[in-house]
Amino acid sequence: MDSRSPSIACIGVIGRSNNPLHISLFPATGPGYEAERDRLEFSFMLNTCLDIFEARLPSKGLTHDFGLLHALDERIAMYGWMTNTGVKFVIVIDIEGTVAEGGRITAGMGLRNSDLTPAFQALQHAYIKLLRNPFYEPDDHDPKLTKGPTGSLQIASPNFIREVERIGKAWYPGIRSDEMLK
Repeated sequence: MDSRSPSIACIGVIGRSNNPLHISLFPATGPGYEAERDRLEFSFMLNTCLDIFEARLPSKGLTHDFGLLHALDERIAMYGWMTNTGVKFVIVIDIEGTVAEGGRITAGMGLRNSDLTPAFQALQHAYIKLLRNPFYEPDDHDPKLTKGPTGSLQIASPNFIREVERIGKAWYPGIRSDEMLK
């Protein structure tokens, strides 16, 4: 039997008004794991995290790393991070996600919150690059601030989407921040 390693199953970017801005799904790999992930199921999973973010908000100051939000079962766990502007990043980890390559942590080892810090930092860096784009208007994606139908509330930037995809595919337990920011 192959040794399995945790991998990212889903990355969700949730706006400050708790609206989904972006969802990327990553397939599990290896024999018996080729099934596509269900986008609606993962949308519901991301939605369940919103109350946990709200409950854990500190009264003074803002902590970025919310750590483990909850484990759905023995295979799927959800971790959270919030920016200063209230945008939330959720990474869903599949503990049995990929066939482990030499030197990587296997599924029996578990994860620490710090294992996901490089991925969250890379996501925040990608989001900051998106905000620096003079043609991107973050308020256009906020349903509380838009008046009438203005198009999609999802982030449509190809560069941002590519960067999220790269982060989801490149992450593994133990990766360093400088490796993720390449």
